[in-house]
Amino acid sequence: MNQKELKELIEFLIEKDIAEFELERGDVKVKIKRALEPAPAPESRYFAVHPAPPPTGTTSIVGTFYEAPSPGAPPFIKVGDHVEVGQVLCIVEAMKLMNEIECDVAGEIVKKLVTNGQPIEYGQELFVIRPKK
Repeated sequence: MNQKELKELIEFLIEKDIAEFELERGDVKVKIKRALEPAPAPESRYFAVHPAPPPTGTTSIVGTFYEAPSPGAPPFIKVGDHVEVGQVLCIVEAMKLMNEIECDVAGEIVKKLVTNGQPIEYGQELFVIRPKK
């Protein structure tokens, strides 16, 4: 598969609104996965916090979720905590690198959606936060 064919395939998938596609032809394997844009949320809805903008409620990193800076240490946050913009929420280990995930909205932690040591995928929500009014 050449670059032109790959570009046409991607344009086709976008046009047809296909989120995931896999093709295996001989020794070439192509897997395309993209996040679909969510529908606008009503004002009273809770928002999921994610590691990178734009605020779509999903992660942009694949790795292992850790709730504390080291084994045996207290977690960065817990349900009921009030958080501020820039506050560290957790760590995601990706390829032996520890990435601190910072909060991008001030508010209250309503729910934790993942468990310590759990593998997380691109597009996965980590926390639910009730934004500060």
